[in-house]
Amino acid sequence: MSLDFKIKTCAEYAAEGKKPEVLFFVGCAGSFDERAQKITKAFAKILNHCNIDFAILGNEEGCTGDPAKRAGNEFLFQMQAMNNIAVLNGYGIKNIVTTCPHCFNTLKNEYPALGGDYQVQHHTQFIQNLLDTDRLSIEGGAFNGKKITYHDSCYLGRANNIYEAPRQVMERLDAELVEMKRCKSNGLCCGAGGAQMFKEAEKGDKEINVERAEEALGTKATTIVANCPFCMTMMSDGVKHFEKEKEVEVIDIAELVVKAADL
Repeated sequence: MSLDFKIKTCAEYAAEGKKPEVLFFVGCAGSFDERAQKITKAFAKILNHCNIDFAILGNEEGCTGDPAKRAGNEFLFQMQAMNNIAVLNGYGIKNIVTTCPHCFNTLKNEYPALGGDYQVQHHTQFIQNLLDTDRLSIEGGAFNGKKITYHDSCYLGRANNIYEAPRQVMERLDAELVEMKRCKSNGLCCGAGGAQMFKEAEKGDKEINVERAEEALGTKATTIVANCPFCMTMMSDGVKHFEKEKEVEVIDIAELVVKAADL
């Protein structure tokens, strides 16, 4: 997915004596992971289409520190957090949106204690608000009559109790949302949280992502919708485990909206 517009950095806004309406905190996955980069571009397309005055930090953005904190390295977390807070506060940033629930949770709940107090939204909330305020409209034709199922990520769902925003976005589509048996507050982790993404699996009878993918495939949905780059990787790998990648698509909710709205 290519972009036909330029994304400005906070430094470029500052050079013009301006501030963006919102900062898009891209995150490590959205910046460096090839699959997650597509999510980044999809959400940027939505922001641009809706004439949102947004910026990114670019090279000044560092990891929020979530993996370090969950892995038990509080010292490294605080170093990473303080560096980001210094940059964010230096630009006078107040409103942040991110496509990663891990970034969202850390920026929203961990940063205030360290001097970083911001209004933070996950992109599912942001997209829902755009739809509710008629800044964005989707007809859902691309998904007309199709079955879709939605995977609740741990850090958006159980950690922050956000279940309805993504579902309300999907309700705008001409599709049938089929819930997995374990969903919402009873949802099953994809297996990547708590820095598990970066370590080898421990011995067991079955990988968590294989178990979760099996549940998703059991709904007979042709599209599995995620809201997290970690979940995206794990669910995609789970679908590949069952050799269903040609029949079942795993996409982020931003990609779902771009496809439905034909942006």
